[in-house]
Amino acid sequence: MSTDDFAGKTAVVTGGANGIGAGVVERLVTAGANAAIWDLDVASPEARLTALPSDKLLQCTVDVSDFASVEEAASATTKQFGAIDVLVNSAGIAGPTHTLADYPVEMWRKVQTVNLDGTFHCCKAVVPGMISRNYGRIVNVASIAGKEGNPNASAYSASKAAVIALTKSLGKELAEYDIGVNCVTPATAKTRILDQVSQEFIDYMRSKIPRGRFVTVDEIAAMICWMCSAENSFTTGAVFDLSGGRATY
Repeated sequence: MSTDDFAGKTAVVTGGANGIGAGVVERLVTAGANAAIWDLDVASPEARLTALPSDKLLQCTVDVSDFASVEEAASATTKQFGAIDVLVNSAGIAGPTHTLADYPVEMWRKVQTVNLDGTFHCCKAVVPGMISRNYGRIVNVASIAGKEGNPNASAYSASKAAVIALTKSLGKELAEYDIGVNCVTPATAKTRILDQVSQEFIDYMRSKIPRGRFVTVDEIAAMICWMCSAENSFTTGAVFDLSGGRATY
């Protein structure tokens, strides 16, 4: 990817202060984009972000589960950079690992609210502007769990399956415009989200990947950034696999 592929474009990356989101921000800014980081934890960004030009970044403290918070961030981003051309919905939580029968009701609701409602809120906030300019690229970070369902992770699996369906629905709605809406379904990556689950669950997840390792943040970011590019001008409503051979469809 060249240093000017995203020149003049503005990208919003939710969960952009750490993990997959931070990898995406770094790659997009290096390729010329302005980037707005929408995250609850903007106060402690990853080191990879501190070396980026400060005039290319906007940090917004955002709770994606709260639509008013998302609207405020969208307004601030538009004021700073003029428009939102790219949206990467990377913010998410794993939730605890329990059987469905033992799953805490309040945590079920929290996982859906962050992972699914958060994606809906951010799309709802930026899509009207993309329609008015007849341009946009949206990438939703789902998971292989949304395709296959992980045991003892019913809330997370269900939320990511819903993100896949939302992506397909929105992609069809916007197909008449130059707006691409796609999602990516990575296998487990070694990020802070693993702090929320047990070592037993981590070992199980690794054992399911034929490549025998977790996907890296940089591998995910590379795919997402191509999906966000103007070059990806035909595909929409699609699911891009990053499962290391695990996915069966």
